[in-house]
Amino acid sequence: MSLSREIVATYRGPGAVMRRLLSQGPREDRALMFVMAACAMFFVAQMPALARQAHLEGTELNPLMGASLLACMVILPLALYVLAALSHLVAKLFRGRGTGYGARLALFWALVAASPLLLLNGLVAGFVGQGVQLSLVGLLWFLVFLWFWVSSLRVAEWPADQMAERPAT
Repeated sequence: MSLSREIVATYRGPGAVMRRLLSQGPREDRALMFVMAACAMFFVAQMPALARQAHLEGTELNPLMGASLLACMVILPLALYVLAALSHLVAKLFRGRGTGYGARLALFWALVAASPLLLLNGLVAGFVGQGVQLSLVGLLWFLVFLWFWVSSLRVAEWPADQMAERPAT
């Protein structure tokens, strides 16, 4: 399936999409592509808010965008790799039988799949600014991301449990 179709399918059933991604075998290049795409979406989502900030404060936009680019494309991917490793270790404490690749893929795919709401959050931050609207959209993005991540991590770390829950056909 194409990336956009997989994103739409994730909103209907994140576990099924994760099973499909894992069935394609461990490919670290795919995980890296997902994390870089998610980080690029974080950068793009911040642009309207940065433009608003530069306009309201009368400062230059380029330094703000440069700092955001560095944070999103260099520092954030490293932090996400660490977060994925920690989630894998926590899953191991609860008898998770998955791999580090599965934990990385679960986190990175959840970020990519939730990116439409992240972009909406960036638009609200840029056009409306701080307020209840931004908080609600940010909360919605976070809850959807958490749903995708937990569902995907469950499939990645406890694959046999998923097979037991499936109805026999």
